[in-house]
Amino acid sequence: MIELDLALQRGEFSLELAIATPVRAPALFGHSGCGQTSPLLAMAGLLFQAPRLFPPLSVRANLRYGMPRGAAPATFDDAVSLLGLSALLKRKPGELSGGQARRVAIGRALLRQPHALLLDEPLANLHREARAEVLQHLVRLKQEFALTTVMVSHQHDEVAALADAVALIDDGRLAALQDIAAFRATPAAPYAATAAPDRCAAR
Repeated sequence: MIELDLALQRGEFSLELAIATPVRAPALFGHSGCGQTSPLLAMAGLLFQAPRLFPPLSVRANLRYGMPRGAAPATFDDAVSLLGLSALLKRKPGELSGGQARRVAIGRALLRQPHALLLDEPLANLHREARAEVLQHLVRLKQEFALTTVMVSHQHDEVAALADAVALIDDGRLAALQDIAAFRATPAAPYAATAAPDRCAAR
C-alpha cells in the first residue's frame, strides 16, 4: 500500500494531494508544470531526470559506489546484465550517450538496494532510439524486481508501459485515480488538455 498526504505552498502554487493505492508502481501524470514533481521532492527520493554520475569514475566504479558493503558479487552482475551495461564498464560518463548514462544511473540506484525508486521523467531529453532502449530496460526491471516505484511522466506511452495505476494531477490537485487498464484505454490526446497551460508554472 502506498499512501501520500501532502500539502505544499510555493509562491502562488499550492499542492494538496492525498493518494492511497495498493499497487506497487503508481504514476503521477498530467500537463507539464502542474505539480507532479513536487510530491517526489517531498518524498526525498532518487530523481532520474539527470543521471548525476561521477565524471572521474568509470561506469564500473559509478555502479559500485552505490553498493552496500558485503553485497554479493552476483548482485552487481545481475544489474549489469539486466541493464545491458557489460560493454560500458570501462568507460567514463563523458563517453556515454544519454540513454547509456540513464541506464547507469538506474543501475547505481538499484545496487543501493533501495526500498523504493522515485523516477522523475526517467526518459526525458532522450532521442527516440535511446528513449525506446531505456523504456525496454525499465519494463524488464519492473518484471524482474518486486520494487515499489513512483514515477512522474507527461508521456502517455511511458505510463502505460510502466505503471499499475495512474494519479491524474491538475494544478496541484488529484483529478482522478485510474487503474492502468482504464488509462491505457483512453487515447493520449484527452490527457494533454487535463490542465490548461496558462494555469501551470514550472515546478
